Amino acid sequence: MAKRILVPLDQSLVAESVLPIIADIARGAGATVCLLHVCPVGESRVDDYGRVLAYADQETARLENEGLDYLRSVEAGFPELSVECRVRFGDPVTEILGEAAAWDADLIAVATEGRSGVGRVALGSVAERVFRRAETAVMLITPARYRRSGRLAFC
Repeated sequence: MAKRILVPLDQSLVAESVLPIIADIARGAGATVCLLHVCPVGESRVDDYGRVLAYADQETARLENEGLDYLRSVEAGFPELSVECRVRFGDPVTEILGEAAAWDADLIAVATEGRSGVGRVALGSVAERVFRRAETAVMLITPARYRRSGRLAFC
């Protein structure tokens, strides 16, 4: 049974669709959940005249704070669980796998939109690349969608 579950989130409903399932697994196993948000590397922002609006370290701090705020808002929905929140910077696949190794995760739970064929080839899939490269068990979860309401149902 998994005791350390890593859940990468990108602020999308699809990514968040894993949360009720993982919450049930974590409750049953007494597991700790690590919520991970991967941000792009912060770069200096300049205006049209070349004046620096924010230096790279300021932008990185802003992105980290926004990521932690998001993860803490997700964490608040599961007060009965042991949850850790982490923000990393860089390529999502590399950072997810790096965090899984550093945190010694037993399971990585990733949502996927379930594209196939040309859609997956053209867009690539972080979930698929994590699945193929991970040395840790990976659970891929594809939410079913209600076309009329736009709400997600979990399968």
